[in-house]
Amino acid sequence: MDIQRIISLVKETQGIIKNRTMAARVKEKGIADYVTQVDLEVQNFLKKALYTLAPDTQFLGEETGLHNIEADSYWILDPVDGTTNLIHDYQHSVVSLALCRKKEIVAGIVYDPFHDELFSAVKGEGSMLNGKPIHVSAAKSLSETIIGIGTAKRENATENFARFLKVYEHSQDIRRIGSAALELAYVACGRQGGYFEGYLNPWDYAAGMLIVQEAGGIVSDWNGNELDPAHGNHIAGTNGQIHKELLNLLS
Repeated sequence: MDIQRIISLVKETQGIIKNRTMAARVKEKGIADYVTQVDLEVQNFLKKALYTLAPDTQFLGEETGLHNIEADSYWILDPVDGTTNLIHDYQHSVVSLALCRKKEIVAGIVYDPFHDELFSAVKGEGSMLNGKPIHVSAAKSLSETIIGIGTAKRENATENFARFLKVYEHSQDIRRIGSAALELAYVACGRQGGYFEGYLNPWDYAAGMLIVQEAGGIVSDWNGNELDPAHGNHIAGTNGQIHKELLNLLS
């Protein structure tokens, strides 16, 4: 696998994502769940390019939904993670692409076209930001760091905000970027000590999970179990040292 070739393909989406005309073409999939012409164009571009690169590798994307994957290898793509941000020109939206082989994520890319930051990881080779090695925060407790949060499903707002309060009271502060993949990338490079969200689909967390792990951190469900990248789950990603402390507050 030529990770640099894949990185180059992902970076070619910058012009599409920053196209405000396409971002204004919005359809509502559900409550606070949107898709724009940008999402569709990025997915179509990468699906075609990746098929040319690896015709035997199947494809799982947000705009195609979860379906039975029969092959040992498949791409997991979120063409725009942070679509609501994109609609409002909030400029915190990313492309998230992972490669799964035999139920294990072996490569991950999270690309922020607005700040031209590309986070990447290959299994066993560490994590990078624009080609330079990155590592998780050295914080040993929640009180030494900030924690990213995700609001997840609106019907669980009461329970979610009760958890946010508990984490806020034990940490330096909390942050909400509005993109799960970018939150995990920020954990990987040490900008925040951890991140959690009530429910994420595989395309939301797959790439970011590997990038955190290869940067020295831990990503699990809220019970501390390993994640199956073929399924959605409650997610917690940290620098490792504060993982148990955060999970105790989420239970």
